[in-house]
Amino acid sequence: MVPAGGVADEAPCPCGLGERYGACCGRLHRGEGRAATAEQLMRSRYSAFAVVDAAHLLRTWHPGTRPAHLELDPDLRWLRLDVLAVERGGFLDAEGVVEFRAVSRGPGGRGVLHERSRFTREEGRWVYLDGDVR
Repeated sequence: MVPAGGVADEAPCPCGLGERYGACCGRLHRGEGRAATAEQLMRSRYSAFAVVDAAHLLRTWHPGTRPAHLELDPDLRWLRLDVLAVERGGFLDAEGVVEFRAVSRGPGGRGVLHERSRFTREEGRWVYLDGDVR
């Protein structure tokens, strides 16, 4: 199956865990499950940027900080995700922080996003609250 973002389920998942997209972040993008940890949600959100899935990003954003609408740049290619640190955000936690570095390439050249993202549980599911760009 090839979703709207153009990534086949059999392709490597953009999140970098080495799994196939369909069994990894693809199932979360399709709403076939919920992220079990803050890190898993962060990886699925990175993959959503990579496959240009704004709906997943909006769906997993805290209602208090979520923008009214989100337009992704289809010319921006996300190339690599490095998770640098994880604080809390586990199965029994109510909040967590994931620090990461994401490499992209666009019309203007190579870019690097370094962020400490904060996550919280909202009605039993992990959501992105906000981030501190470094």
